[in-house]
Amino acid sequence: MSAAGLCAVVFVVFFLALYLLHRYGDLRKQHRLVLLGTLLSWYLCFLIVFILPLDVSTTIYNQCVLDNSNHTPSQHELSDSHPFQPSSAANVCVKPWSYIPDHVLPVFWRVVYWTSQFLTWLLLPFMQSYARSGAFSIVGKVKTALIENAIYYGTYLLIFVCLLIYVSAHLKLRLTWTELQTISITAANTWGLFLLVLLLGYGLVEIPRSYWLSSSNSFLLTKTYFKVAKLATEKASAEEELADVMEEVADLNESVSFNHSLRKYVDTILTKCPIRYQEEMGRNLEICHCEGSSFSTKSGLIKLHEKVISAVQRHNQTQVQWSLLLDKAFHLKDIAKSQSSSLRVITKTFSPNDLGWVRRFIYTPTVEWYWECVFRKTFYRLLAVLLSLLSVTVVWSECTFFSAQPILSLFAVFVQKAEQHYDYILIEMVCFVSILFLCVCVYSTVFRIRVFNYYHLVPHHQTDAYSLLFSGMLFCRLTPPLCLNFLGLIHLDSTISHKERIQTSYTSIMGSMRLLPVISDGFYVYYPMLVVLLCIATIYKLGSRFLNLLGFYQFITDNEFTSELVDEGKELIRRETRMRQRAEDGQNRRWALRERYRVQATSERSRANYSELDQNTAETEMRKSVNRSNGNIEVQDTDLLQDNSSDDSFPNRRSAAGQYLSFSPSLKGLFDDV
Repeated sequence: MSAAGLCAVVFVVFFLALYLLHRYGDLRKQHRLVLLGTLLSWYLCFLIVFILPLDVSTTIYNQCVLDNSNHTPSQHELSDSHPFQPSSAANVCVKPWSYIPDHVLPVFWRVVYWTSQFLTWLLLPFMQSYARSGAFSIVGKVKTALIENAIYYGTYLLIFVCLLIYVSAHLKLRLTWTELQTISITAANTWGLFLLVLLLGYGLVEIPRSYWLSSSNSFLLTKTYFKVAKLATEKASAEEELADVMEEVADLNESVSFNHSLRKYVDTILTKCPIRYQEEMGRNLEICHCEGSSFSTKSGLIKLHEKVISAVQRHNQTQVQWSLLLDKAFHLKDIAKSQSSSLRVITKTFSPNDLGWVRRFIYTPTVEWYWECVFRKTFYRLLAVLLSLLSVTVVWSECTFFSAQPILSLFAVFVQKAEQHYDYILIEMVCFVSILFLCVCVYSTVFRIRVFNYYHLVPHHQTDAYSLLFSGMLFCRLTPPLCLNFLGLIHLDSTISHKERIQTSYTSIMGSMRLLPVISDGFYVYYPMLVVLLCIATIYKLGSRFLNLLGFYQFITDNEFTSELVDEGKELIRRETRMRQRAEDGQNRRWALRERYRVQATSERSRANYSELDQNTAETEMRKSVNRSNGNIEVQDTDLLQDNSSDDSFPNRRSAAGQYLSFSPSLKGLFDDV
């Protein structure tokens, strides 16, 4: 592969990661180190996904060269060779367009892998604690992060040392640096594979089903009502929490005087409060009269600072989500009412505030009607069927990839068929589509899951720093075992397939997994089969039903509480519709009044100009009559016209009312009723 092509892939992946970070994070307000750590973790994981198919095609080419160098065909073999399998090495082992030199990929994978492991196990957890800390200085934040991570990783290290002693004693290993490195990689990938199968089992079912159900506008509207009712409760809770925290801040602001030693920390807390609360809280310049405040120490202020940051972030998230969810509900209602429209346009309940050039020239109301009411249902269902076939292929391959003879894994069959014809483009396409679908199933679950109020990826720049860093940690922990699992599915991992052939450059950095037979021949082979049970549980929504029993209500169509929430959501949407209509009507009335007063003011100015014009005309007639008696009509009339043309009070040739005026005398009172 040319250097330009490899650089193009690197840049495309970088901008993809940057786009996702821009969608979920706030590039202007969040800390630069948080953004950099998240971007780097996402970028490295996406880069592995895009480069691994090229590693596969390069390995197959190297295997072809090795096979032809060890075998010299006879003249009889040359004459009887199959037309699709030429025996000449010069014809068979054609270098693929994406060939990467042997010395490039091992270094590349080593840098990418160890950088991602450094991020996920050391840097990102430290930055998580740093970003969540309420300390008022960099030293304080670093101290808090070190203490939290020392406790966290001390527990991990103790477990790892115990297992390491057990393994070395049981297998009688001499722990050299290489073997210790392999054991560490195996332990990290085992933990990642455990989490990978859980997320994969959910995504393989939920993604095709979500597209199939999303083809129905009525289903989407019902689910939106359910989300509105749930979000209304969460929004009220966030507002109450923010109000309670602001009361504490207000009490603190009144109890700490201007010359107090802790006043600078109070001012820092005030800067994190919303503007409307900052305006209500005036500084108390007098000496404090309140004794025994619960926040009279620095540690109490640090805890309050953490509470303020968390409450403000949660409040902002719910406000943005509420606005977006209402817009979605109004849009779905407009589609439902416009499906039988004879005009073939979507009739909007509320006019959009601003329309981009795409909506004005490409995605017009007519195009929108055809897409929403005609084509979307068919397109989504075809896409759901295609994704379902891919899901079935993945489940079958996960259950049969350990069978080398006969080959039962469908991904391995596709790759080996393309390898027989040395169709490198087809090999790369099969690998890319396969691993991309696996990544979509896993990563989309990472974007969907929510762990109480600690982890939640919210679009439109509303994700907090803790959730961004946590997602980067998950990506770095899931990607290496996902790639190893994929190489096992296509039988390019000798640890799984037990074939003696050239390994991919990516597998070479993992060391020999056969060092631990319990992991390589047991856990790595049989644990992925659990994806079948997880898929069955997802089909029947066992997880959602269990969460309903615990009080975390999920959308289940045959559930009574779901129906109650849907009805509550409908009522909330009706109330919001009336509120918006009243606000829009009031705005329209104010606009009409402004226009009316503007027209009246214009008319009054025009009437004043016309009255002044009539007065000047009367004076002209009187002067003409006087001049006729003196016999100097023409000369005086010319002078009068010159004087009037130079007078500032004479109206312009085009008046304020927009009508052209004549210099000839006009009838008095002709424009009085204008």
